[in-house]
Amino acid sequence: MKTIPTEPIGSIPRPDALIDAITGKTGNENIGTLYEQAIDDTLSRLKATGSPVITDGEQTKSSFATYPLEGLTNLAPNGMTINFEDGHTRQLPLLTSGPFRYGNYAVKYLDAAKKKTNLPVKQAIISASALSLIYPPDGIPGYSQAEFIDDLLNECEKDIRQCLERGAYKVQMDFTEGRLSLKLDPSGGVLKHFIDLNNQVFDRFSTKEKQKLGVHVCPGGDHDSTHSADIDYADFLPQLFNLHVGSFYLQLASESDRVRVLKVIKQYLKPDQTAFVGVIDVLDPVIETKETVRDRVLEAAEYIPLSQLGTTDDCGFSPFCDDVSTKRDTAFAKIKARVEGTKLAEEKLFN
Repeated sequence: MKTIPTEPIGSIPRPDALIDAITGKTGNENIGTLYEQAIDDTLSRLKATGSPVITDGEQTKSSFATYPLEGLTNLAPNGMTINFEDGHTRQLPLLTSGPFRYGNYAVKYLDAAKKKTNLPVKQAIISASALSLIYPPDGIPGYSQAEFIDDLLNECEKDIRQCLERGAYKVQMDFTEGRLSLKLDPSGGVLKHFIDLNNQVFDRFSTKEKQKLGVHVCPGGDHDSTHSADIDYADFLPQLFNLHVGSFYLQLASESDRVRVLKVIKQYLKPDQTAFVGVIDVLDPVIETKETVRDRVLEAAEYIPLSQLGTTDDCGFSPFCDDVSTKRDTAFAKIKARVEGTKLAEEKLFN
């Protein structure tokens, strides 16, 4: 029987003991052991959900966005601040000198996971456009923005290429700043710049390789709050599908008018692209039933060709290491509902 592909986004809530160690509530002398236990448990429990593709749950990342900056000494605080609806903020650092090099590459996480499982492992990486925001507005003496961008593109390519060479099932670029850019610049100029910047990375890969690359978008999902859910998808999606990748992982379950969004996807999705629609609302503590997921898939299938349709979660669960808003058990239960609900939809669509 034909199938509808289903994939996770990336992050899974960390175990309480690990969060306590990371945040300093307890001693961190055993943090290495806690990391290993968290990865083992994540891989095991994802397998138990029936998920055909798994991740390490980003258990050892500081966050989905900042892992390349770990260990760097040429950074200062007080970079761009991102405001969330509930009033909390996240802030990027600023680069103080060049050249820019990653302090850490995503392949480290991929290698650690692949040693522990025979299932296909997907690896998330941060976008070049997000990291471009660490260059200070006033510039850096002796290190121009153009030089920085050249270094950034090289490093982002390296981050992706290493993962492909080490056998990643997919490499997913997290592009949550895409929708936010329209809040900062309603004219769309910043969004177009971000699209062009990321395409400069993607165009370094072959047509075949691009089919193993994807982009994830959402309005943010941190402490059960968002930063750009008020931005209309219809203003964002037409530009999004100009990215030169094969897969798009789209927040959808939490949208107030899913059908309207699906009509926009139908209009702009290109023939060589697959839309993985979000069928799980990661910010809602209520666990979806498999029947609810089935119905969301069937709804999407009315607008997206089955050969181009996949399912996913709206976002990662607790993408920052101090986020305790979602319980670990809840995340796995929701993922299981996605997998089982997608199978129910397959039975109806392909029989």
